[in-house]
Amino acid sequence: MKLLKLVPQDTNIKFLKLRVPFFMFSIALMIASWALVAVNGLNLGIDFAGGQEVNLTFEDQAVAPVADLREQVEALGYGTPVVQEFGAPNVVSIRVPLPADVEDTPGAATEIGNEVVAAIESQYDGVRTDGNNTVSGKVAEEFSRDAGLALLAAMVMVALYIWIRFEWQFGVGALFALFHDVSVTMGMFALFQLEFSLQIIAAILAIIGYSLNDTIVVYDRIRENLKKYRKMPLPELLDLSVNETLARTVMTSLTLLVALLPLLLFGPASLFGLVVAITAGLFIGTYSSVYLASPILIWMGVNSDSFVPTETEADKQEKKVLGQL
Repeated sequence: MKLLKLVPQDTNIKFLKLRVPFFMFSIALMIASWALVAVNGLNLGIDFAGGQEVNLTFEDQAVAPVADLREQVEALGYGTPVVQEFGAPNVVSIRVPLPADVEDTPGAATEIGNEVVAAIESQYDGVRTDGNNTVSGKVAEEFSRDAGLALLAAMVMVALYIWIRFEWQFGVGALFALFHDVSVTMGMFALFQLEFSLQIIAAILAIIGYSLNDTIVVYDRIRENLKKYRKMPLPELLDLSVNETLARTVMTSLTLLVALLPLLLFGPASLFGLVVAITAGLFIGTYSSVYLASPILIWMGVNSDSFVPTETEADKQEKKVLGQL
């Protein structure tokens, strides 16, 4: 029985032939993405924009009716709520956005929470209120700052790791590719005004991890080939390395896509933004590994001597002594 091969073994696609147009396109895409963020803004969720959080326990039920609760609370007219299980199947956390003028009115946010509780208690028996708290704009601002620092720290540590493992040029290439991935994802959320919450920060961190994994596989093959084919022109060597890892890239991406598609098509609404971000990042990360992380090495001065150990004075002296024997 022959093994299924999605990519032929003798594949020889000239990826680097169009490296300049794709590189310019990527830069334009990043600029457009941040322009969209600046003009349209992000549709910030309660985590970043603030809101009212109500915690409820359904004592007469083993599992809380999350989907029905979401529809019921949304019908109150305060925007799209976030309804999630909270520690146990019959415990839920419900967060609703607050109108702009509520924070200036003492007790108004609590009244909105009470209205949510009253609407649910009218439909279900045995509902216990465990909390009715306001997520203030200050707390939301702290969430935004911490989320930004988390993304920045992740990208810097990735670049540092690759710098240590390979060469500094590889670290710069990986950091540029990751910045591209984050920028395009942010631009997509600004364009379609999908809700941007802490879930999306988790998705972006997952994208960074996937893109990094793919980039390191390509970089490792480039390093091996630089030692093996000392006289091969660098563009040809990069093409060879990408083609040699293409089967692995396609299989990994396809496996992840098979898991994501059912969630994207049939999953709960609360996970839609998360799944969309990871699905888009799957393609964005693969693209950046091939058309950004690889060709930038040419312009950063990587050559066939990059991984050849530098001969020290002691090595030269030892060669001279051995030659005289």
